[in-house]
Amino acid sequence: MTVIRFTDAESERKAIGWLAGRFTFKTWASGEMVVPEPALGHLAAEGIRFAVEGPPTYERTVSSLRNAAAAEVQ
Repeated sequence: MTVIRFTDAESERKAIGWLAGRFTFKTWASGEMVVPEPALGHLAAEGIRFAVEGPPTYERTVSSLRNAAAAEVQ
């Protein structure tokens, strides 16, 4: 997985539309997105501009796998 950031909102919107159904990804309001490394070449081939920021931190990786609200135990 790799963290990327888009140059503008239009590029981000195009990327989300293209990635949906093809690759798993996670986006944040900060404009960052985590995508699998194979998706980078496909995004570039589609002409979508982005900047690679590197691998995600442990906290980012784990937070996307956990559910924020735990189920109540009775």
